[in-house]
Amino acid sequence: MAKEGTKSFVLRIDAKTFEALERWAADEFRSTNGQLQWLIDEALVRAGRKKK
Repeated sequence: MAKEGTKSFVLRIDAKTFEALERWAADEFRSTNGQLQWLIDEALVRAGRKKK
């Protein structure tokens, strides 16, 4: 169940990319989901689509 103010969605990703993402998340002491949220947030800020 998603927390209030969050939305859930299905993401299809190839196995090698997912494994790389899992390793990266572990290196930064994040969950895989947390790493994806961080990556998306950073990309949005850098693209000027979201304020920090």
